[in-house]
Amino acid sequence: MSVQGITEVTQYLSFHLDEEEYALEISRVREVLDFTKITKVPQSPDFMRGVINLRGSVVPVVDLKHKFGIGRTEKTVLTRIIICEIDIDDGMTVIGALADSVHEVMDIEPENIEPAPKIGTRLNTEFLKGMGKRDEEFIMILDIDKVFSAEELLLVNQSGRDSYGSSRGEQSPVVEASL
Repeated sequence: MSVQGITEVTQYLSFHLDEEEYALEISRVREVLDFTKITKVPQSPDFMRGVINLRGSVVPVVDLKHKFGIGRTEKTVLTRIIICEIDIDDGMTVIGALADSVHEVMDIEPENIEPAPKIGTRLNTEFLKGMGKRDEEFIMILDIDKVFSAEELLLVNQSGRDSYGSSRGEQSPVVEASL
């Protein structure tokens, strides 16, 4: 049984958080960066590690492991920042998401994507589009638009803007993508 709404082969970027493999639709990924200096932002949400300068734009960086309650991403030679686009009420927002490692771009056929498990009401799997199957392994396919609530994204965006303006005394650049 495949997931409703996924009707064609889609490309995904696979990455690891702890020992588990996750994937994002490649169409939502702008680029993958080596770990770089992250500037901490006071009074930001716990899952937000800070901001980076990406070619003159301020981009908030979030720790998916912390957001999912599975620890904190530590810097290693394999740690990457996945720059992705998230759809919120007023348009697209660009954020960086920390990953322990990034692996490959892969095709997953719709028949190899199962719906996320529904285990009562205590486990929230809304942020999963489905469970991709490859060989005998499962890959959790994230719905990046549902990982963060609108309120969390507004806090992250505001923290990034406040950081830029307060540190340079200037107007902050717009973080939204202009594609």
